[in-house]
Amino acid sequence: MYTTFTGMAPAADSKSSAPSSPQAPQHPKPRPKRSQVARACDWCRVHRIKCDNHLPCSNCKRRGGRCIQGEVEVRTLPHAYRKIEHLENRVKELEQELENERKASRSGVSLDTPLTTPSSVTSSAHSDTASVSASDSLSDHGSGSERKTLCEGVHIRSARSQQETWYGPSSLFYFLRRVNTFMNTSLRETRPINRMLPDSANKLFDVPSQNTPKEQSPRATPSAGGDGVTMGDYLTPTQEEYFISRFWETYHTALPVLDEVAFKEHYQSLWTTSNKERKPSALVDIVIAICMQYAMALQPGAGHAGNGDNENTIAGRWHYQRCQRLLSNELENPTLSTLQCHILSTSFLCFGSFQNMADSTCTLAVRTAFMLGLHLEPPEDMPKREREMRKRLWWGLYVLDSKISMKLGRPFLLDYSDATCSLPGHDFEAAMLSGSVFPPLGEDVTWLTFNFENIKLFKAVRAAYTAFYRRQINTPSASGEQENSKIIESHAEFLAPYIERIEDWVKNVPSALETRRIGNGTPFSTEFTSLEIEPFASPWLQRQRLVLELMYHNLCINLFRPFIRFTPSTTPTPTADKAATRCAAHAVALTRIMHQVLSSTTILSGWLEAFQWQWNAAMSLVGFAIAYPRHPEATAARDAIDLSVAVFGICGRSFAPAASAAGIARDLGAQADILAKQAEARELVSKTDRSVKSESTLPDAPGSGNLGAEVGGAFVGNDGIVPGAWGGGGEDEGMQDFLAESIDMAFSVDSQDFGMALWPGVDVNMMNMNMSNDPQWGGYWPQQV
Repeated sequence: MYTTFTGMAPAADSKSSAPSSPQAPQHPKPRPKRSQVARACDWCRVHRIKCDNHLPCSNCKRRGGRCIQGEVEVRTLPHAYRKIEHLENRVKELEQELENERKASRSGVSLDTPLTTPSSVTSSAHSDTASVSASDSLSDHGSGSERKTLCEGVHIRSARSQQETWYGPSSLFYFLRRVNTFMNTSLRETRPINRMLPDSANKLFDVPSQNTPKEQSPRATPSAGGDGVTMGDYLTPTQEEYFISRFWETYHTALPVLDEVAFKEHYQSLWTTSNKERKPSALVDIVIAICMQYAMALQPGAGHAGNGDNENTIAGRWHYQRCQRLLSNELENPTLSTLQCHILSTSFLCFGSFQNMADSTCTLAVRTAFMLGLHLEPPEDMPKREREMRKRLWWGLYVLDSKISMKLGRPFLLDYSDATCSLPGHDFEAAMLSGSVFPPLGEDVTWLTFNFENIKLFKAVRAAYTAFYRRQINTPSASGEQENSKIIESHAEFLAPYIERIEDWVKNVPSALETRRIGNGTPFSTEFTSLEIEPFASPWLQRQRLVLELMYHNLCINLFRPFIRFTPSTTPTPTADKAATRCAAHAVALTRIMHQVLSSTTILSGWLEAFQWQWNAAMSLVGFAIAYPRHPEATAARDAIDLSVAVFGICGRSFAPAASAAGIARDLGAQADILAKQAEARELVSKTDRSVKSESTLPDAPGSGNLGAEVGGAFVGNDGIVPGAWGGGGEDEGMQDFLAESIDMAFSVDSQDFGMALWPGVDVNMMNMNMSNDPQWGGYWPQQV
C-alpha cells in the first residue's frame, strides 16, 4: 500500500514560521501596451527606430530636427475614420478663416439684397450666377467675379459692314437702340438706328492684309503734285524721324509699353546696310502708323478730306498693313516685340473706330502675353529694368482689354484670377530704369504715376462692372411695373459700395495729376468750374491730367447709363433716379471740359479717343433729355447737347466723322425739344383736368359719349380741348385764351424740319387724345436727388 505525500512542511518548521504572515504570490509586471503608429516619420523610418503619433515625434523633438511624415495610404477602417475626422476639422478651420477674411473685406458693408431677378429671367443656366456673395462682389480678381452672364444685347450693322455684329448691354450701340425705339414710338416714325451712327472712314481699310497696286514695290514713287505722306507711299528717313519723334511725348506717356533707349537702338540698327532703305521692322512700322494717324489730324483742313484716301483716321494704314504681314511670321515664336506690336495695333484700330478689328487684335495680344508668361510674377534673378517692362506690358494689356470689353459689352479676354503679376512700379528708380528721361513731378510722382493710377481706376470700375452685370439688370416687362421698379432700385443700391471704391480712388489721386480749377473748384467732380490750365507745364503732363479725368467721367457715364429708363414709373426709385442723374452730370462735365480745352488749347488736338468720349457723352445726354424732359437737370443736359455740337465742330477740323456726329447731335437735340414740348402740354392738360375735377362735376359732352368739363367756354375731355363747345364768355374768357395759347405754344415747332410733318393725317385734338390715353405718358418723372 502506497502512501501519498502532500508535500507539507514538517511540524517543527510550521511552528517556527507561525508568527510570520504568509507571503503573497509573486506575479510578473505587465509590459506597457505599445501604441499603434500608422506610419513612422521619415527620419525614424530611415534609422529604424521606434516612432510615435506625436508631431513632431519624440525622437525628432529631442534631436531638434524636422519631423516629416509623407502621405499615408489609407489601408484600415480605423485609419480611414481618423483621416475623415482630421479633414473635417481642417475644413472647419479654413471656413472660419474665410469668414473672418470676408468680414474684414466688407468692413461692415452688406451687399445682400432680398430681391432677385424674376424666374423668367434667371433660368437654370443662370441660377448659379444670379446671387452674388459679398466677398466675390467686392473682389476684382476672383474667379467668380470675372464671369458674367450676357443675357441680352443688340445685333447691329455698323457703317462699314453689311453684316450685323453683336454688342452687349453695356455698349453704346445697345443704348442707342433703346433711344431709337423710344423716339420712333413717341414720334410715330420708322427711322432705322443707322441714322444715329456717324460716317465711317475709308472702306478700303476693312481688309488690312490686302495687296493694292501701290504696295507691290517696297517704296512707291509719289505722283506728281501729290503728298507722299498720304498717297499710300512709304516714308523717307526724314519723314519717319518726324513721326517717330512725336511718339515719345504723346502715346508713350499714355501707354508706356516701349523702352525708348532700346527702341532707338533698334531703329538705328535697321539702317546699317543702306542709307536709303531700312530693314523691315514690324515694331517701327506700327509706331510710325499710329503717329501718322495722330499727326495728320493736326494738319489744317484735315477734316475736309472726306472719305477718300486722305482720311486721317486711316493715315498710316500702309505701315500698319506691312506690320501685320511681318507679324504673321512671328506667330509660332512670339517675343516681347510681338506683343508690343499687337498692343499698339489695337490702339491704332481703336482710335480709328474699328471696333471689331480692335477686339480681334486684342485677342491676339492676350494670347501672346500668356505664351510669354507675363501673367506670372517676373523672377527675382531677372534685371529689374526687364521685370518692370514685363509688368507694364501685362497691365497695359489689362487696361486695353477692360476698355474694349466694357465699351463693346463683350466678355473680358483677360482674367486676372489667372495672374500673379504685381502692379508696375512708378517711383523715381522705376522711372530712371524705364529708358525715358522725364523730370520728376514731386510728391513721389513721376511720368509713370499716370499709368499706375490709370490701372487702379480700371480695376475699381471693372469690379463694379462685373458684379453689376452678373445681377442681370435687364428685367422683362411681363413681370409688372412695380416689380421691375423694385428690382432696378435694388440694383442701384447694390452698386453703391462699388461707387464708394471709385470715389476713394478719386480722393487718392496725387495733386500733381489734377487739373486745377478757377475759384478753388474740385477736380474730378461734376460741379463744373472752369479749368486752370497751368501755362508752363509740359504738354505731356497736361495731357496726362486731362486724359485721366476724362477717362474717369467716361467710365462713370457707362456705369450709370443703364439706369436711364424710358418708361415712366409710379413706384418711387430714388437710388436708381440718382444714378441716372449722375450719368447726365458726368456727361455734362466731360462736355464742358472738352469744349474749354479744344477751344482754348491744343493739348487734345488730334487725340482721336477724346472725340469718342465726347460722342459717348453726347448720346447719353440725348437719352437723358428725352427720357426725363421735365427733370430739373434736363435743361443742363439739353444745353450740353448744343455744346457737344460745338465740340464736334472743332473736332471736324481734324477728321471728317466729327462733322457727321455734329449733324446727328443737332438733329437729336431738336427732336428732344419736340418731346419736351409734348411733355409740357401733357402736364398742363393734366393739371387743368385735376383742377376741373376738384371744382365741378363732369357732364357728358354734347354729341359724344365721353366725359368732360367746361372751363371758360372750352370743353376739356378725352377728345382734348375743344374751344366753344359749351359757349360761354365773360369772366371765363381769360382761362379760355390761356389754354388755347398754351396748347399752341406746346405744339408750335419749326415745320420746315420737324413739326406736324412727323404726324401726317393727325390733328392736334386727336394727338391730345392719344397722349392722354396712352399709359406711357403718366407724367411721372424722377425727382432730383
